[in-house]
Amino acid sequence: MTSLTSWMGGLALLALAHAAQAETRVSQSNDPTAAIDTNLATLLGTERAALGAIDTGRFAELVTPPAAPVAASGAGAVPLTYDAAWVQALPTAAPSAQLDCLTKAIYFESRGEPIKGQAAVAEVVLNRVDAPQFPKTICGVVNQRGGGSCQFSFICDGRPDSVADRNAWAMAQKIASAFLEGAPRDLTQGATYFHAAGARSGWTAGFAKTARIGQHVFYRKGRAIVTAMN
Repeated sequence: MTSLTSWMGGLALLALAHAAQAETRVSQSNDPTAAIDTNLATLLGTERAALGAIDTGRFAELVTPPAAPVAASGAGAVPLTYDAAWVQALPTAAPSAQLDCLTKAIYFESRGEPIKGQAAVAEVVLNRVDAPQFPKTICGVVNQRGGGSCQFSFICDGRPDSVADRNAWAMAQKIASAFLEGAPRDLTQGATYFHAAGARSGWTAGFAKTARIGQHVFYRKGRAIVTAMN
């Protein structure tokens, strides 16, 4: 092996160190019998010096394989189809006071509604938490009283809040969990009020109707907007 051949082989080994722009020197020996060991030692020494000149972070970037993509977690990983399959795929959340309050609102206000209607009630509760005129916690919103009445009828109806339908409760709890985990609120267009479709409600004057989902009509304060009827 000639010195030039050894140098060309070394150039391939130095490809990783190209960013360091290491300067190498070609042997001037034209003796075909030159010692291969000497050439190889020179080459490896040059390579070692070039690798040492590479920035540590850049070197790690070059030699580290791409990380495997991380699967999405939480409610966002489950497509919002608002059907039984969607609910079944949702994880069961750890018990908490806020989860219990939101579950109660969904169960007692809308357990007879389709899943989309129950999700819409969850949206109203959380929209109220975000609105400045309401309490800043889910339990505060659900249990809010004032003017001799309650914001949610089941709080003041005089009947015990007993759960007779465990399956409906489990469904309400999973829906509540999904929204606590950040499921998008895009059903009611920011509604903070609702009432049964057959009820007469004088308070709706001056409110914008945002949606009708199942047997509930949804509203928010502000000028009229395009309504969604489901």
